[in-house]
Amino acid sequence: MVHPGAVETTRPQPFQVHESGAFLHGTKADLAAGDLLLPGRPSNFDRGRTMNHVYVTRTLDAAAWGAELAVGEGPGRIYVVEPTGALEDDPNVTDKKYPGNPTLSYRTREPVRIIGELVDWVGHAPEQIQAMRDGLADLQRKGLAVIHD
Repeated sequence: MVHPGAVETTRPQPFQVHESGAFLHGTKADLAAGDLLLPGRPSNFDRGRTMNHVYVTRTLDAAAWGAELAVGEGPGRIYVVEPTGALEDDPNVTDKKYPGNPTLSYRTREPVRIIGELVDWVGHAPEQIQAMRDGLADLQRKGLAVIHD
């Protein structure tokens, strides 16, 4: 199934810029081209938390994690997006795990416009997703699952 503005893609590779070169956003939200992602909305990952930023990336790997780990029902989705304002490095990955921002992950306090949706993308293996969920649950239990927003 192809959506307007859709781009087809392959399995995610860490730190590899998506073939389109576009900014991407992974979520479970059902959105359409022209919709805006806005700060001040509920978190994709932490129920009950309101986010001050919108997060984007240039890698399919990071976008796939966003789509696969987002809370809620329905399939993970990856959107091609266009930030409308300034971006800054995402400190949740740049400062915590990957100095130099090789994940090409960013955040903004400005709206981000949906341009299209990636279709037929292949995500991480089920065992990778479970290992990531287990690791995140362990951080949560230890009180270390902090999102700097």
